[in-house]
Amino acid sequence: MTAILWFRRDLRLDDNPALAAALASGRPVLPVYIHAPHEEAPWAPGAASRWWLHRSLQSLDRSLQDRGSRLWITRGDSLAELRRIVAATGAAEVHWNRLYDPRIRDRDAAIEQAIRADGLHCESHNGSLLFEPWEILTAQGQPYRVFSAFWRNATKRLPDIQPTAPTKDIQWTRIEPPLPGLEIKDLALQPEIAWDAGLQETWTPGEQAAQDMAAHFLDTRLSRYGEDRDRPDMPGTSRLSPHLHFGEISPRRLLELTRSRVADPSEDPAEPFIREVGWREFAHHLLYHFPQTPTEPLNPRFAEFPWKQDETDARLQAWRQGRTGIPVVDAGLRELWDTGWMHNRVRMLVASFLTKNLLLPWQKGAVWFWDTLVDADLASNTLGWQWTAGCGADAAPYFRVFNPVLQGQRFDPDGAYIKRWCPELARLPLKFLHQPWTAPTTILTAAGVTLGVDYPHPMVDLATSRQQALAAWEAIK
Repeated sequence: MTAILWFRRDLRLDDNPALAAALASGRPVLPVYIHAPHEEAPWAPGAASRWWLHRSLQSLDRSLQDRGSRLWITRGDSLAELRRIVAATGAAEVHWNRLYDPRIRDRDAAIEQAIRADGLHCESHNGSLLFEPWEILTAQGQPYRVFSAFWRNATKRLPDIQPTAPTKDIQWTRIEPPLPGLEIKDLALQPEIAWDAGLQETWTPGEQAAQDMAAHFLDTRLSRYGEDRDRPDMPGTSRLSPHLHFGEISPRRLLELTRSRVADPSEDPAEPFIREVGWREFAHHLLYHFPQTPTEPLNPRFAEFPWKQDETDARLQAWRQGRTGIPVVDAGLRELWDTGWMHNRVRMLVASFLTKNLLLPWQKGAVWFWDTLVDADLASNTLGWQWTAGCGADAAPYFRVFNPVLQGQRFDPDGAYIKRWCPELARLPLKFLHQPWTAPTTILTAAGVTLGVDYPHPMVDLATSRQQALAAWEAIK
């Protein structure tokens, strides 16, 4: 009799609690992946996430084959497929690591109840977070809405967080027909039109790549993370977010690896980085307790906010394409399209421009990020957009409207980021690079730039649109 290990977004063998529990049963372990995007609607993986998933599954399958096993792949309704596998193998146990997206939570609860009613041992585990979303609560037993208070409480428990012990070799359970499995290519995760060259040049999905990237960051960048993390022109961040989202490295392992680099706890250069891991925890805390927030503002006043309607989607399309006429905003959106990723500081700038300068709903931006980010995570995406739009927990006050010119000058002081992603502006003097509309015609001509031809005029006047945003806020305040 076998133990089924149901992989989802925990595509690793290291520090995998569900795998450890399956092995502890003493039964042969059958690794299974069930492709069921319809069960995640309306938040089924976007195009960039599907690209990553294809390669991450390949990496996991290779790791299993190196240990004499393999990943058994199927698709369909998850409960029906699990029952089909149980019937074919005589499995006695099913293990998986929990997910916290509202639709998946409800599905998994129903599956767990049904599998147990079938007479099997069924157990879920925490393989994705440092803390369960219900573990960190206020003194009144309520969820937190402010990160600083949440993190003060959570940090008291960090010393107790440890990865699971290394697992032994996995015993392969052979499945013979009439239960054939699928190949990864059969899931049709790859783009039909080859738009993914930039992703291929930028990323290597998989557990080993995640561990290598974590080690490189911690050894070479951690000591300057606090100073460099806001600079999009520098490799100052870990870029581990997609690896964490797909579970190719666990936050527990990442915490342990980070601590191992700290020589003097009284002067901890790792604290800013660990705090960013804490924001990921806070995002899942919020999504768990406020499951309506992927589409509805946490602050109910914003349900009446006078967003502008764009019936033609012309402004939204220009924003998506990085043709807003605001260089740092366009650079970020072009980086996103090419690489499936955007620097976090720039994410705030492009989100602020959409919601406050264009007055377009934050939900439209969240949907675009969902489809184009390789690290598209429902909890983090929701927290980020509601924070910038001013309508979520611990949100930036709505009257805080990022000035993208000043932000670009501060965090891309030499213009390297803009020159990379907006090469048509590369010959402009630095004085005008962040605001080309202020350059004299002679300067533009010398740089080979004709506004409205080579590079667009600004979609809006930044000062005027800021005042319009503040007026909209007054209407609901």
